[in-house]
Amino acid sequence: MAPHTVIGPPGPLHLPRWSELWEAREVLWRFGQRDILLRYRQTLIGVAWVILQPIVTAGVFALVFGRVAQLPTGGIPYFLFGYVGTLLWTVFASTVNRAAGSLVSNQALVSKVFFPRLLVPLSTCVSVLVDFLVALVIGFGLLWWFGVWPGWAILTIPVWVTLCVALAMGIGLAAAAIMVRYRDIAYVLPWAVQTLLYASPVAYSLEAVPDAVRPYLLANPLTWVLEGMRWAMLGSAAPPVWQIVGAVVVSGLVLFAGLLVFQRYEREFADLI
Repeated sequence: MAPHTVIGPPGPLHLPRWSELWEAREVLWRFGQRDILLRYRQTLIGVAWVILQPIVTAGVFALVFGRVAQLPTGGIPYFLFGYVGTLLWTVFASTVNRAAGSLVSNQALVSKVFFPRLLVPLSTCVSVLVDFLVALVIGFGLLWWFGVWPGWAILTIPVWVTLCVALAMGIGLAAAAIMVRYRDIAYVLPWAVQTLLYASPVAYSLEAVPDAVRPYLLANPLTWVLEGMRWAMLGSAAPPVWQIVGAVVVSGLVLFAGLLVFQRYEREFADLI
């Protein structure tokens, strides 16, 4: 019997057809490779931007928060403290911003070619993770330079990165779907992400935050992931169990909600984009 495909209505939760995504996985890699090539084509220093950006940002944090404000870091050199925070924050911010604008920037393909549209925002993770791995190698070099060794906790780095990507991708999927109809998202989202940078302990530690404000930061899921990453790379205090469980649950729920929003509006993409 010849193979055939049955097209039916979406399920009650509008979840993607996972088998269809797997069969089109080559599209995911092609989109990811194209994103990497386009971003560094005709640049003067190319992939060195991946190294330069977190180093410069960490240097600014060390100058402003370490030298001028003299905020505590638990004995960790401020440059290294800021670099590790910037490392994970860049994963979050890059995933959100690139995923959100991915459909609009590929409107010709979305409107004319049939393929699982979910692959477009998902493919942004490829270039983000490549950039992260390059910056992570530099981070390991900095750990050696400053004489910091976190111990076995370093094995949990993939866990915190995965949770960060899941949280960011959930937001990015919902934003990408909404941006097809309302382009205002392109203006609101970068501002919101920039504001969230200062509302998260990226450039400062929780111990530097006044007691009256600390509960608000502890309610931020990004705080849980950032604290876990610093434990994994800097050997700081391990996050409490409730933060670890909360990071897993919230990241999963946000990703699931983003999938539902994306699938809910997917049928309108070709008409509106």
